[in-house]
Amino acid sequence: MIGRYTLPEMGEIWSETHKYALWCRVEVLVLEAHAEAGIVPAEVVEPVRRAAPPTADAVAAVEAVTEHDVIAFLSAWADNTSPREAAAYVHFGLTSSDLLDTALAVQLVEASDLLLAKADRLVAVLRDHGLEHRETVKVGRTHGIHAEPDVWGHRVADLAFAMARSRDRLRRAREAVGVVAISGAVGTYSNVDPAVEAHVAAALGLTAASVSTQVVIRDGISEWVNSLAVLATVCEAVALEVRHGQRTEVRELSEPFRAGQKGSSAMPHKKNPIMSERIAGLARIVRAQMVPVMEGIPLWHERDISHSSTERVALPDAASATDYLLHLTTRLVEGLVVDVARMRRNLDATGGLVYSGAVLLDLVERGLSREDAYAIVQEAAMSTWQDGSPFQDALLAVAERTGHPIDADRLAGLCRPERYLQRLGPLFDRLAQLT
Repeated sequence: MIGRYTLPEMGEIWSETHKYALWCRVEVLVLEAHAEAGIVPAEVVEPVRRAAPPTADAVAAVEAVTEHDVIAFLSAWADNTSPREAAAYVHFGLTSSDLLDTALAVQLVEASDLLLAKADRLVAVLRDHGLEHRETVKVGRTHGIHAEPDVWGHRVADLAFAMARSRDRLRRAREAVGVVAISGAVGTYSNVDPAVEAHVAAALGLTAASVSTQVVIRDGISEWVNSLAVLATVCEAVALEVRHGQRTEVRELSEPFRAGQKGSSAMPHKKNPIMSERIAGLARIVRAQMVPVMEGIPLWHERDISHSSTERVALPDAASATDYLLHLTTRLVEGLVVDVARMRRNLDATGGLVYSGAVLLDLVERGLSREDAYAIVQEAAMSTWQDGSPFQDALLAVAERTGHPIDADRLAGLCRPERYLQRLGPLFDRLAQLT
């Protein structure tokens, strides 16, 4: 991921420096286990442990010759080991994927922990915003058209619960990727005891893989990327709500707009939903990683490395973009401007048409067939659409003409937003308990 959308902590997890430090850690843990079992001389452990991880430049210089990153790493690290002869026992009994997959598991878990902390924060921010607006009346929309009265907090609650479920999916996916494989060439433990794998897993706080060939099969990593894609898309759902609400014709919501901020190079009046649009764009980046990573599940026989080049791009990009999305969506909700008065004016903009459903049901309860009741209400509604007459006036006139008069006071009681919202209390009680 480019620097513009990479936050420092996540960037550090996927840096070459951190990767090589993890590779050193894994190799030292393997060496310790071998030494304890008497497989390698005990005196080689400390010199290797003291050796500084090689720099990215040093590894790159060797790889330019070897065309093999793990061999390049081992050679460059050996150059930092004193006495150098101790490095002969590094990587003893292992194959490259033992090192790569185990270190990658650590990175995925570290990235997950960063993301989960940010997701927790966003859930809390959405929850609190929803509770704050549990009585902020607005029009509900279906197909982009005014439907029935609603409250803004209801919509936010939907997004808060979706974010909480997405966070929980990531929590489960963290377990799926937190697995160690130290099983040697083709995964048969031919040159490394399974006890070594157990030692490394325990030291890293991870789980030994149930089985590995020469790699850990990529269903768990695919689950992890897919969980990021869902999480990112829920961020986009938040952003889409703001993008619609900030349209000039709607103007119910608006992003925070700081002093000195500019909306357009050509039109000084513009306040564009740039944060929301950026969220929408980056969510596409995260979703785009799903298929390439899943295609790493079917590999030739015990393994090939067609997954490797994909994951070097897809996993850091998915993690970094999701990290940035969570950060940006939290900022968006924390600074969101809600125009309560405008929401109420928009609710009333159609002259009361949003109450048509309540009137329909009332006429049915009074004994009219659904077809007759629908015809009366629809005729009145079309009149209001066409000439802008108040819906209640049109209803009274149509009902009188068709021989089904409606009491004006009764009608006024039906055409109140509060009537639609009186059963939302338990929903907000559940929202208040969301953590």
